[in-house]
Amino acid sequence: MKNINLTLYAVTDRGCLNGRNLHNAVQAALEGGVTLVQLREKDIPIDEYIREAKDIMAVCSRFGVPLLINDNVEVCLKSGADGVHLGQNDMPCDEARRLLGDKKIIGVTAKTVEQAQTAQKMGADYLGSGAVFGTSTKADAVKMDMETLKSICASVSIPVAAIGGINKQNIRKLEGSGISGAAIVSGIFGNDDIRAASKELYTVMEEIL
Repeated sequence: MKNINLTLYAVTDRGCLNGRNLHNAVQAALEGGVTLVQLREKDIPIDEYIREAKDIMAVCSRFGVPLLINDNVEVCLKSGADGVHLGQNDMPCDEARRLLGDKKIIGVTAKTVEQAQTAQKMGADYLGSGAVFGTSTKADAVKMDMETLKSICASVSIPVAAIGGINKQNIRKLEGSGISGAAIVSGIFGNDDIRAASKELYTVMEEIL
């Protein structure tokens, strides 16, 4: 099992930034203690996605924090990113593993115990499970109850990050669920002071874990 620190997992969304620069926003999150970054872009051309990934990869590398690419194995390979995160409708995990090799990190979204166990068998390094508190950043996200999250965590030996609407007001509700970290979008990047928000969330996650 790879040594992946999911404690505070920042997932980018330029829609939260109100025109602010993504490079600077990610740097601020890293300064605040983020331990893993996922670059999530749905609506830009692949060449631009690769350029952006290389830029964000350079920032993450300075902090010794891995960068994962949402959904896109090609962008991961061409940018030199540390891995990918795959949804249930993306490339199967075992196929991504064949293309990326053993050293890259692969995370998989799992909304049920069956999906979690299948992802682990296919070679996933960690799971992302939610939406634990609902979310405004994914239109198709279905709210996950805490018992399902606990069952998923208990059913696998790989670490699980909770995701979905997590912020400083509700993050303590994750205590006792069995997670290894929290993946946060607007709870980090929607703040005026991203560094301070990240620092506060990291402190709480350390207490929870």
